[in-house]
Amino acid sequence: MIKLFTNSEQIITCNTQGRNYKRGSELKNLDVINNHFIVVENGTIKDILPNSSLNKFVTTEKINLKDKIILPGLIDCHTHTAFAGSRANEFKDRISGKSYEDIAKAGGGIITTVNAVRNSSIEKLVEIMKPRIREYIMQGVTTLEIKSGYGLDFENEIKLLHAIKIVNEIFPIDIVSTFLGAHTFPPEFKLNRSGYIDIIVDKMIPHIAKNKLADFCDGFCELTAFNADEIDKIFFTASNAGLKLKLHTEQFNNIGGLDVALKYNATSVDHLEVLQNNDLSKFKELETVAVLLPGVSLFLDYQFAPAQKLIGHNAIVALATDYNPGSSNILNLHLIMSLAALKMKMKVEEIINAVTINAAKALNRERLVGSIEIGKKADFAVFDANEYSEIIYNVGRNLLSHTIKNGEVIFRKD
Repeated sequence: MIKLFTNSEQIITCNTQGRNYKRGSELKNLDVINNHFIVVENGTIKDILPNSSLNKFVTTEKINLKDKIILPGLIDCHTHTAFAGSRANEFKDRISGKSYEDIAKAGGGIITTVNAVRNSSIEKLVEIMKPRIREYIMQGVTTLEIKSGYGLDFENEIKLLHAIKIVNEIFPIDIVSTFLGAHTFPPEFKLNRSGYIDIIVDKMIPHIAKNKLADFCDGFCELTAFNADEIDKIFFTASNAGLKLKLHTEQFNNIGGLDVALKYNATSVDHLEVLQNNDLSKFKELETVAVLLPGVSLFLDYQFAPAQKLIGHNAIVALATDYNPGSSNILNLHLIMSLAALKMKMKVEEIINAVTINAAKALNRERLVGSIEIGKKADFAVFDANEYSEIIYNVGRNLLSHTIKNGEVIFRKD
């Protein structure tokens, strides 16, 4: 079936000419098209034609997007949406002066959420996630990554991954699943780190790979979590099992995580708030995406990742919310985009590419989504705006009018 998306003010294609990502100075190039319409057939972009050709499609279904801006569907490539409970009390402690790391060392932080998840059924976890995913869709998100990591034992990590699989079947957007058993050490293994790592490599990863419960294996390489040698052992097993790799690293400390991730050609390295200047050059030719998370810096009142330095060193930069209950309780990708402009000094064009084509690259989906190019999925985020910079200029506001997935309107504001 053919559909036409017509009368838009601008089509922001994020066209890559088939390369499927943008690095360095390329992030400033959006490829803006005026006076054209998009032809979609069976959920795929078939063509982008000038308005003068519209009379050739007399009987074809037309979706009128008059006075609107069409972007590729937005992609949030780093979230912890699968969690239960609240950490509002810890938020009160933090704004009273305690650091995120101090709270974690005292037995709070991630472990607080672990206890809530362990006490939740799979059905409850699914119900908890549903309104969160609806909220993403209402922002124009058509591809969403969700991590486990709040179970920290075999039973509960698998429970989280099954819950993520269920919501992927319920909702029309693509939900990418990531195994994050190496989030931190559970209390019962606090004095037996190697014992917990053995469970991850000998039991969790083989089961997850065999049953296709996750696309990625992730880890948290920090002083309060896993060291570089421990991540190396986990990544060796996950890579051999066929899982792609991501890593939380260089958030608070530089303890070798970046080099381990690059050793295994990780799909992305995420955070990088304390990335050292002498490591910037490592990104020059890498296809590993630098995923930056300005919501964490805002929420923790902490330094922002060096976005402009990374772009200046030819990195592939993406942005994400890192939505989680402890360090970035922000389920608003539009706010993240505005933060990137205001606090990380990213250009509007760089930001749009960072939440579309480069975010797709961070999820290994860049050949399918992330730009409006012939042959890709017809995933669009449509905004009530006359010019694309309005989307980021209106801080904290949602100007979205339509979310379109595979050529179907799955959300309309009115």
